[in-house]
Amino acid sequence: MLKQKSPISRYEGLLYALLRVVAGAMFACHGMQSILGWFTTAPRPRVGSQSWVGGIIELCAGILIALGLFTRWAAFVASGTMAVAFVQFHWKLALDHWKWVPIVNRGELALLYSFLFLFFTARGGGAASIDRRIGRE
Repeated sequence: MLKQKSPISRYEGLLYALLRVVAGAMFACHGMQSILGWFTTAPRPRVGSQSWVGGIIELCAGILIALGLFTRWAAFVASGTMAVAFVQFHWKLALDHWKWVPIVNRGELALLYSFLFLFFTARGGGAASIDRRIGRE
């Protein structure tokens, strides 16, 4: 028995593009906080530190993902960065008192970004991307 497609499925490409653009822009905003000091009063990380490198990755990969340029590579690097952030800064390999659960260790955003960017790595930029326009996909 064949299933009928949902009427909204015809918007899949557009909705994927919106997801990619919004997620990339939001990720870039984290980099703007770290590197440029925008949207925050927190001190900037020391140049060359692990947090500074993470901020550079957030800023650059976020912009590339939002534009859909080198999407797979940018998303792969961003996914790995967020996996490291989750394990190193949130989970810390602690197993007591539910500290491995993302909502407890406050790592849900890092973990969600990691898996979202892993999905972008597999899917690529999509129809509304620079990658597609220049024939990279």
